[in-house]
Amino acid sequence: MKLKQLEGLLGGLDQFPNPKVELEQYPTGPHIASRMLFTAENSFEDISNKVVADFGCGCGTLGVAAALLSAEHVLSIDIDPKSLEIASLNAEELEVDMDFIQSNVMDLRWRGQIVDTVIMNPPFGTRKKGADLDFLNVALKVASQAVYSLHKRSTREHVKRTALRDFNASNAEVLCELRYDLPKLYKFHKKKEVDIAVDLWRFVPGKHQS
Repeated sequence: MKLKQLEGLLGGLDQFPNPKVELEQYPTGPHIASRMLFTAENSFEDISNKVVADFGCGCGTLGVAAALLSAEHVLSIDIDPKSLEIASLNAEELEVDMDFIQSNVMDLRWRGQIVDTVIMNPPFGTRKKGADLDFLNVALKVASQAVYSLHKRSTREHVKRTALRDFNASNAEVLCELRYDLPKLYKFHKKKEVDIAVDLWRFVPGKHQS
């Protein structure tokens, strides 16, 4: 599947009608989502025929993209039942098979590296400091092959140091810088939209002791 075709399909997905600020619910736009998954597959072969987990899946954009790129199995996890409902309808609309799990990512009781690849656009930590790194910590424990994640450009050095030093990552690489177009979703937003500089990361988990 070509990049433009993937972006076009993702552009038709439904998004949050009433996003919850406490969960930092912001849609992952088709431009970013398509490039994130297209890169994961075409540069690293981390999607096709792999078991992929989408952490904090929201309305399912990243997981749907993985399914469209022939992932063997997609697990989409979110704490919010309304988001999962929309994600399920999006998957149905594009006729892709995915499993949905309602859970806080921090509460997953998975043991060992049971998925190949984790993909995620975690909360940036605006409401709860360090939320993005909490997600990353869990992702690096359960992925055997790679973790793809978006983080604010301003946190680059901290993210890299924490992943390598504290989370047992064997490699942490910024694949590209992207502009996250954040629309005015909440009452406290003053501007119609804001561009946030984000890094697309690829982390390689270290080998865990059995």
